[in-house]
Amino acid sequence: MDSLLIFMREKKLNEMIRSNVCLVLLMISLNAVAQKNTVTLTIDQVIGMVKMYHPVVKQGYINIDKSKANITIAQGAFNPVIGNYLTKKNFDNAPYYDYVNPNITIPTWYGVEISAGVEKLSGNRYDPSETLGQSSYIGASIPLLKNLVMDKRRANLQQAKLFNDMAKTEQQSLINTILMDAVAVYFDWVNSYQIYAISQKSLALSGKRLDMVRKAFLNGDYTAMDTVEAQSQLQNFEFQQNESWLKFQNAGLELSAFLWKEDDTPYQLPDNVVPNDGWDNETTMTTFILDEEELLQMAQQAHPDLMIYQNKLSSLEIDKKLKFQELLPKLDFRYNHLSKGYNAFNNGFSMFQNNYQYALKLEMPLLFSQGRGEYKIAKLKIKENQFSQNQKARSIVLKVKSYFNEYQTLQKQIALQRSMMDNVERLLKAEETLFANGESALFIINSRENKVFEAERKLSELKTKYVKTIYALQWSAGLLR
Repeated sequence: MDSLLIFMREKKLNEMIRSNVCLVLLMISLNAVAQKNTVTLTIDQVIGMVKMYHPVVKQGYINIDKSKANITIAQGAFNPVIGNYLTKKNFDNAPYYDYVNPNITIPTWYGVEISAGVEKLSGNRYDPSETLGQSSYIGASIPLLKNLVMDKRRANLQQAKLFNDMAKTEQQSLINTILMDAVAVYFDWVNSYQIYAISQKSLALSGKRLDMVRKAFLNGDYTAMDTVEAQSQLQNFEFQQNESWLKFQNAGLELSAFLWKEDDTPYQLPDNVVPNDGWDNETTMTTFILDEEELLQMAQQAHPDLMIYQNKLSSLEIDKKLKFQELLPKLDFRYNHLSKGYNAFNNGFSMFQNNYQYALKLEMPLLFSQGRGEYKIAKLKIKENQFSQNQKARSIVLKVKSYFNEYQTLQKQIALQRSMMDNVERLLKAEETLFANGESALFIINSRENKVFEAERKLSELKTKYVKTIYALQWSAGLLR
């Protein structure tokens, strides 16, 4: 009776094992079919899509266009201006005068304004200092102290050009940062896929071992406990595969956040898209700058974050020059050459002998309180910017050094991990040989196999971290553009 019960239990156990093996083989075959239709996605493709279509990058181009528009606005202060002054007076049925004065004013870069115009004055009652009849003039207005070296028009245009450079630099900084974010997410996605592939391979091997143990059990070579042990290992790797597949899917969703189409619609990464083979090939890393001193030198010379501070410093220097003008008296000289008729040089040209008009205007605050205060603030802003720039430069140097240390350490760690993985694989093969000769137990093989799985998993994590660190080195030096 007991032997019958044992036989029935073993028969039921065999049916369960057979059904699980069929399920596993079906899963493997379905995965194999799915793999045939996979499409690879490389890191270069991701970087290209981010640089071309990501909305944050496009916003950077908008800021550049806006800064160009501000340059056009600032240039408007130097545009020639035409005008016409027309006046007439009639009082108590008595005509006083009619006056017409079409004119043009041409601002120049050095603060000098050139003006010219014609005048026509008629009537019986007018200011005797005015010229009756038709006349013309051409002249210039020149600042002799305040606004001679710098004025608001020149300051606004120079700063607008600097802000355009700053907008371009800010976009480079933005691209540098967003590409690093995309790279980090991409290699997290790569790592999750590699772990999924490792769990797939382990599941397939475990399924074959279970099938072998089941057949040996039916032949009386193994006990029912061996089949349970094999099935337990199979379920363990099935659990690992499901978990790794979930992480791979979620990592794909995180990567999709950086992928956009040309028409500004988000791109959803399909499930059949996988990383390309050879992503960890170290020969592809030779295109990167991996010398610490060279990275530090390039970071100090052209890091976009430092260039932003430099552009800001240049803008503050212009503002300081403008504020210094408030410490100077305002002394303006204006001169017009006058002529009868509408030809400005009809009477020849003699500067201070005949047919001229000039004016000299002086204005000066007694204490220059406003000018002294504004000039001091301008100097303090420069000092404040220099402190921030020095702090940023130091932060960049430390980041480059930190990632370089990590890069060197990971090289050693990967070599060490490869050696460790080779060792645990040898131990597994040796244990399998002993098991085949009846000198070992299945649970020891499972233990060895789990260590191989963990070693492969750890190696994948180290390799993806290594590649991420290489990109992080470029990012810390401001080279991802």
